[in-house]
Amino acid sequence: MSQAPTEPTASSVAADASDERLIQSQGIGGVLSGFVNRVRGGELGMLPVIVGLIVIAIVFQLNEPTFLSSRNLVSITQFAAPVGVISLGIVLVLLLGEIDLSVGSVSGFAAASMAVLMDSRGWDLLPALLVGILVGTAIGCLYALLYTWIGVPSFVFSLAGLLAFQGALLFVLGDKGTVVLPQDSALRSFAREKFLSDGQAYVLLVVIVVAYVVSNLLTIRRRRAAGLTPPSLPLVLVKAGLLLVGLGYLTYYLGIDRGWSYLPVLFALLVFLVDLALRRTTWGRHVFAVGGNEEAARRSGIRVPAIYVSVFALCSTFAALGGILIAGQLTSVSQSSGTTDTNLTAIAAAVIGGTSLFGGRGSAWSAMLGIVVLQSIQSGLNLMNVDSSVRFIVTGAVLLLAVAIDSVSRKARTSSGRG
Repeated sequence: MSQAPTEPTASSVAADASDERLIQSQGIGGVLSGFVNRVRGGELGMLPVIVGLIVIAIVFQLNEPTFLSSRNLVSITQFAAPVGVISLGIVLVLLLGEIDLSVGSVSGFAAASMAVLMDSRGWDLLPALLVGILVGTAIGCLYALLYTWIGVPSFVFSLAGLLAFQGALLFVLGDKGTVVLPQDSALRSFAREKFLSDGQAYVLLVVIVVAYVVSNLLTIRRRRAAGLTPPSLPLVLVKAGLLLVGLGYLTYYLGIDRGWSYLPVLFALLVFLVDLALRRTTWGRHVFAVGGNEEAARRSGIRVPAIYVSVFALCSTFAALGGILIAGQLTSVSQSSGTTDTNLTAIAAAVIGGTSLFGGRGSAWSAMLGIVVLQSIQSGLNLMNVDSSVRFIVTGAVLLLAVAIDSVSRKARTSSGRG
């Protein structure tokens, strides 16, 4: 007489799968099913911006066949990186549900401080560069004190900073108006002329893929030890293979022209480190907690003021570093440094990349995806000889669309009980 199959006991089921509200699907089919369910529930992630990039590539390639040429893609990656560094700081601030409107002015002021120290004071690049970055850090700390001690809203003090540091830029430059970096400056060479060799690029590619696999294997081991559902090993290997093929072909294709510039490699490294800090450290979890619900975070014992200090300081530090990299790329600092569309482009990139304006949701990779979208639009319109006024209109429309998608997905998450 056959026995009916027994139900799995609680001890045989992973802790995160014992509750139907937290169940995690297994296998590639289960992952796809889970992805569809998340999209239906408003968890769009980076899907809209990836679809947007594909549409942008198709539209511009059809109208201008050189858009996807190796030379143009190299230019896109190279010129996107400095403003992308600034946008990385904006992502952190937006995760807290705040804003910094002064990153453009701070970037110009920090770059001017560095350039004047080198030009008028005869300082070497390294100490001058360090002072320029520390200027940004100090400004961020000041912002955090205004917010946590006095209670000044971030919109107000950053708007004041936008005006004040634009004036400080003019004061530092004085009658000169423009400071040109020396021809033999290492910063100038790094930002404009340095490219990875083919051998270096492929070695870096292998390191990235190996690091990805090792990281996921450690995650599988830790989750199994904790009695939680581990990621699917076959899926990890499939993703690693796709990563290897995708980055390998991109590296080969960019190598037809000049290859990978040092600038986008530095930018990608910064994005990776910030993403690692946000996802794998206590500080990162606290940032998301404060952005999601500040009062709940405070009651759970999180030092909320310290989180604000660290985030505002990092935001202005990234703004200073981005401004210095822009100066190296343009070979000079002028009265217009950081005062054109740098500010709004950095903010728009973070939002377009998928970081929520409502706080608590986003990723460091949002800065990279968002700035690539904007730089691709600018490059495509320039190739088509479209007036700059159209570029601003298109950028504004894309930003509005991104915010609208964020708002709709937020309502979908609320209605589906995902918050």
